[in-house]
Amino acid sequence: MRPAFLVLAFLALPARGEDLLQVYRDAQRYDAQYAAARHALAAGLERLPQGRALVLPSLNLSANATNTRIETEPNSNVSPPRSTRDARAYGYALSFSQPIFRRQNFIQYDQAEWQVKQAEAVFGQAGQDLVVRVAQAYFDVLGAQDTLALVQAQKTAIAEQLAQAKRNFEVGTATITDTHEAQARFDLAAAQEIAAQNDLDNRKRALQQLTGKEYAALKPLRAKVSLSPPNPADMQNWVDLAEKQSFTVQAQEAVAEIAALEAKRAAAGHLPTLDFVASYGYTSQTATSIFATGNNVTTGSFGVQLGLPLYAGGAISSREREAAANRERSREELENARRSTALSARQSYLAVINGIAQVGALEQALVSSQSALDSNRLGYEVGVRINIDVLNAQQQLFATRRDLALARYNTITSHLRLKSAAGALREEDLAEVNRALEP
Repeated sequence: MRPAFLVLAFLALPARGEDLLQVYRDAQRYDAQYAAARHALAAGLERLPQGRALVLPSLNLSANATNTRIETEPNSNVSPPRSTRDARAYGYALSFSQPIFRRQNFIQYDQAEWQVKQAEAVFGQAGQDLVVRVAQAYFDVLGAQDTLALVQAQKTAIAEQLAQAKRNFEVGTATITDTHEAQARFDLAAAQEIAAQNDLDNRKRALQQLTGKEYAALKPLRAKVSLSPPNPADMQNWVDLAEKQSFTVQAQEAVAEIAALEAKRAAAGHLPTLDFVASYGYTSQTATSIFATGNNVTTGSFGVQLGLPLYAGGAISSREREAAANRERSREELENARRSTALSARQSYLAVINGIAQVGALEQALVSSQSALDSNRLGYEVGVRINIDVLNAQQQLFATRRDLALARYNTITSHLRLKSAAGALREEDLAEVNRALEP
């Protein structure tokens, strides 16, 4: 399910800057959080062969070589005379064991399969988080750039208004108040420009932390890009998807299954164990502590070995109760994960819907603000408006432009968050957003 949520109006613009997909590729290679998740997946996958080893046979080989010096000292006249001899011995032993009935081992093997599923789900969520984090950081930079550009444009417009106010005062068509008001607005714009530049630098550093690169320029959104609502359009459908296939829910489901199996494994501690065992050994001696002559000994055996736990100080029963409590805890955590994911889906859905409506309203407000500014400028020229009216109209226009740009960015990232909450976010979705940038 990959609905198109960006309807593009292609414009013939020159290529410039890095695009979103390239930044994402850089983050995949550099981001430490994603790299840690990748290594965690590799570690988690090893749980399966470790669990399988518990039900497979084991074969061990041991060897030894010793050199013993034996000195005999008589303590009576009838004892043998004093003697000294060296005894050397070497040998090896081969042992084989195959579990026949070890309930705990087979349950642990089942747990290993769920641990692999948990690791895969956690890595899947890390991949989706990376997409969202990259998109958020990318659009944060664009938003800071837009804010800085608008503040600078506003500062330029105020400077022109300030110069006009000074000229009007000099010729006697305006009061000194107009000049003071324009100067105050100009000084405020200068302070805002410094703050906007600082915010842009911080946003760039945040993006650099993800990718390890500092970009000279990023491709902005197209001038005309319209946003369409989520598909499916029903919020409950997204909530149902989130509760079923969200990676967060999948990971917690695996945790709950592992805890349930752990309760069974703890209960199996009361059960007997049965193994097939076999061994083969060879020992060669040149002498012993008793005999001066050596011998070679070869042994071989096979059979079954039964183990029955009788009493362990209450430890087995205690582990049963502990595992049962952890099982209930994991069930509640699973329910909490479902509720949290459902809430995230609802919030993201509403953010997209409201964001689209806000963008539409701000687009209309932008037209109205431009008309208001034109009217106030004309009124100021003919004397029916004062300087502060023009300054207010300019401020409203630039604020509307800034809010419109931020609303577009926020709506796009909210759509990505919605798909992430539903476990449906893919790299193709990021490529779709990328096509909304200037070519």
